[in-house]
Amino acid sequence: MSDKPAHDDRGIDAATLAALAAFPARLAEFYAAVPRDRIDWRPPSWDGVPSEPFSPIEQVCHVRDIEIDGYHVRLARTRAESEPELASIDGEALAVARGYARDDASAALAAFAAARAQTLTSLAGVAPSEWSRSAMFEGRRITLRGLVHLLCSHDQQHLAGLQWLLARMTA
Repeated sequence: MSDKPAHDDRGIDAATLAALAAFPARLAEFYAAVPRDRIDWRPPSWDGVPSEPFSPIEQVCHVRDIEIDGYHVRLARTRAESEPELASIDGEALAVARGYARDDASAALAAFAAARAQTLTSLAGVAPSEWSRSAMFEGRRITLRGLVHLLCSHDQQHLAGLQWLLARMTA
């Protein structure tokens, strides 16, 4: 058995691609566990939250918008430009500006699933030589492959955030 990670023909490990593909359904499942009268619930303290401090509906809307306004742009620019400086997005300001607390969860989940499908289609078109293209993000150099891993990490943070909220709701 080799200690090297298994990469598929697109240059990123199969486990990460599988996690990215499965995430829209997982997000919908975790969100479905939230009682309907608690979709905009906020705890008295956010101490220990593993994601940004968002209510359940805000978690869903945030993931949708970071996919579209964040990662679609970041991935495209990293592929097309030489060492671009990638913008960070203030998720809390975006939540207020776009009124996440009043958004429709079904529409947000559907829009996110469509956006993630677009992300996966884009990644399928990455040439092996492109995976090492780099950009600057949050003051650090990162490769296209690294951005994909950050996206997957961001997904996991928001699943954990929803579970954290569910735990606090039952306290």
